Amino acid sequence: MHNSSDPAGASRTGNKSSSEQKRNYQKELDLIIKRLEQEGRRPHLLLHSCCAPCSSHCLEYLQEHFEITVFYYNPNIAPESEYRLRVEEQQRLIRELCKGGNVHFLEGPYDPQRFYEAARGLELVPEGGERCTKCFELRLREAAKAAQECGAEYFTTTLTISPLKDARRLNSIGLQIQEEMQEKISREAGTEGTETERVSGEQDSAASVKWLVSDFKKKNGYRRSIELSEEYGLYRQNYCGCVFSRREPDREREE
Repeated sequence: MHNSSDPAGASRTGNKSSSEQKRNYQKELDLIIKRLEQEGRRPHLLLHSCCAPCSSHCLEYLQEHFEITVFYYNPNIAPESEYRLRVEEQQRLIRELCKGGNVHFLEGPYDPQRFYEAARGLELVPEGGERCTKCFELRLREAAKAAQECGAEYFTTTLTISPLKDARRLNSIGLQIQEEMQEKISREAGTEGTETERVSGEQDSAASVKWLVSDFKKKNGYRRSIELSEEYGLYRQNYCGCVFSRREPDREREE
């Protein structure tokens, strides 16, 4: 059931106000976790992961409070050999770091053509620009869909742990996707849902998928991810993943 007092359930549309830009997403997440502890609940979270190093602190932090499905959907990564290496590292980290049995792995389809379609016309845009926004949206929409299909109450991403990623942009995308999903479910409940479905709560269950706000880099989260990467000997790539993000490291090597 949607809880309007939950920061993760609040919709955010239109132009962002100055207060929106100053939101402390990590503090909001801490408050959500505190509330869950008070309620004695450990809900199911679908955690989109971009790579093992970025997920390390996120998993260490979240596994005490959630049943987690790590969703690996990153069609932006190229070449495929690089993608496979990162998948294997993600699975290894889960095995070695998460031994409580409450963290599971789900790999999405590797469909790079979807990324290239999203990035069409933006190939020359600098890293961190509109192309990245399209990439974030592609991956988070797929994560939201997977969260709904597996019955998760929340979905979020490890991407906010990177100092190079804009937490406000990521959270805005996640909240917008959540709002769109809830509006769609409300329309379907009104036009297609039977009285039995409404009484049984099947529609409410679907509507409960919420974006979990975060800024994992805060409170030394990024530093902790580096420490854990060293402790577990994780492969740390020198580019985000797509062929466009690889151009700068390649140029530096050539120089």
